[in-house]
Amino acid sequence: MNKQKPIFVLLITIVVLVVMNWISSEVYERFDLTQDQRYTLSEASKNTLANVDSPIIVDVFLKGSFPPEFRRLQVETRQLLEEFSAYNPNLKVEFINPLEGEEDQAAVQQQLSGLGLTPAQVEVQQNGKVTTEVVYPWALAYYNGKTVKIPLLKNQLGTTSEERVTNSLQNLEYAFADGFSKLTQPKRRKVAVLKGNGQLPDRYIADFFTTLREYYYIAPFTLDSVAVDPQRTLASLSDYDLIVSAQPTETFSEEEKYVLDQYTMQGGASLWLVDMTQQQTDSVSGNNFAFGRDLNLNDFLFKYGIRINPNLVKDIYSAPIVLASGNERDAQYNRYPWLYYPLVGGAEGHPIVTNTEAVKLEYASAIDTLPNNIKKTVLLETSPLSKTVGLPLPIDFDTEIPKNLKIVNEGPEQGDFNNGPIPLAVLLEGSFTSVYNNRVPPINLPNRRNESVATKMVIVSDGNVIMNQLQEGRPIELGFDKFTGTFFGNKEFLLNTVNYLLDDNGLINIRTKEIAVPFLDPQKTSAQRTQWQLLNVLLPLVLLGVIGFVFQFFRKRSYRR
Repeated sequence: MNKQKPIFVLLITIVVLVVMNWISSEVYERFDLTQDQRYTLSEASKNTLANVDSPIIVDVFLKGSFPPEFRRLQVETRQLLEEFSAYNPNLKVEFINPLEGEEDQAAVQQQLSGLGLTPAQVEVQQNGKVTTEVVYPWALAYYNGKTVKIPLLKNQLGTTSEERVTNSLQNLEYAFADGFSKLTQPKRRKVAVLKGNGQLPDRYIADFFTTLREYYYIAPFTLDSVAVDPQRTLASLSDYDLIVSAQPTETFSEEEKYVLDQYTMQGGASLWLVDMTQQQTDSVSGNNFAFGRDLNLNDFLFKYGIRINPNLVKDIYSAPIVLASGNERDAQYNRYPWLYYPLVGGAEGHPIVTNTEAVKLEYASAIDTLPNNIKKTVLLETSPLSKTVGLPLPIDFDTEIPKNLKIVNEGPEQGDFNNGPIPLAVLLEGSFTSVYNNRVPPINLPNRRNESVATKMVIVSDGNVIMNQLQEGRPIELGFDKFTGTFFGNKEFLLNTVNYLLDDNGLINIRTKEIAVPFLDPQKTSAQRTQWQLLNVLLPLVLLGVIGFVFQFFRKRSYRR
């Protein structure tokens, strides 16, 4: 009986192991034990890969020796992609160093720049020495002949490397989910770019709509046919899910407004980038003057719940203006503080503005929100150190620049620049009431509606927010200032806005995911370096000695028996 017992135990063990192996092969589950659930994919992220049945190849350019914060980005990227791969094994990931083994690294860097993959210059401090490392925080994803760039590092003004990496980790799941969505999901939504009312020429909005074309169908749309066939115009406009009006400068007729109003009543979303001011130069003095601009939209916007005031905003937290001095051949370009170029941020917690760079506006006006049944969310607002000035307003560079320099260097006078924060962009959501409710409409349209289905609208009191600069007559990336070499968050803000207005897959909500990223304090690390090194060396030796002593003690004791 005693001889059979070990055999029985062995058989039971084998059976248990076989059963456990079978269960593990049939049932697969991963557990996320992190407090912030950073490795738990949202349903929106999973949906981007739900129907993928052929390989998606992802090349991540994060292989090599990095400073600690970028090693964290490397590790978090790898672990997140493992979660994506666990959900769909068709996702194949490889980490590569694009410069490894390349003799002509300058040529490789130029090639990468041609693909739009800009490097990050990272300063590494070790033992009192500062070195510069070149990092390419990008990923390229390939699927069925399509390629998508995925940025892994967010460029934010005035932030340290650790802060940039922390913000990037917050955005990591959204960056990959957005990239996979562009690869795997067909376009469904249509965006109309309004023309015919003096909107910005195509070359000044080219970069934004080129990028937007990766997500949606884009087409120009003019309201000129309203006077001839308003019903057909409205029917054609209703085929689009969103309209964008980029800095109109010519008055809207009542007929055009009525068609736009009925478009909203039918549930159409809209993005209005409106300048209620205009600048003119006096031919005699050479000074600039700012005047109000009447687009015949005041009642239109008022009914929906906002008012754009006839004024200009000045903000101490602002972007510089670059002015040339000297003759044309030997001109020198100098930067000066310009308080009419506010750098604005957004409301806490909203997915449109969460973790985005500061947005640069030019000659923006204050927005008032009015009480009605529409939900209003301020997306962009000035800093507390801001104020408004009335119109008409002379803007003399020779006068303004010395004032601005004094304010920036010495601070504002007491009681001045204390009107902020001032709203400059507002999101409207809900069921809108027609502008022409209880009014005689300018034209007759069938199936007139006075209340809309639930829809959304965003109004920004500056049309320059969408305007890209030109380099040798060609558009450059929106948000990049070629004169200062600075990136602003205009493009990201507008992309998020359009995605939110048209979002049907919930991707935009991933942006609100909060991830706590602890980093070592460099000062404490340097001060306590010696003691931790001694602890790491001596503690294992002490533990080994204790284990050896205990082992020898029990060994001698067993032999005595």
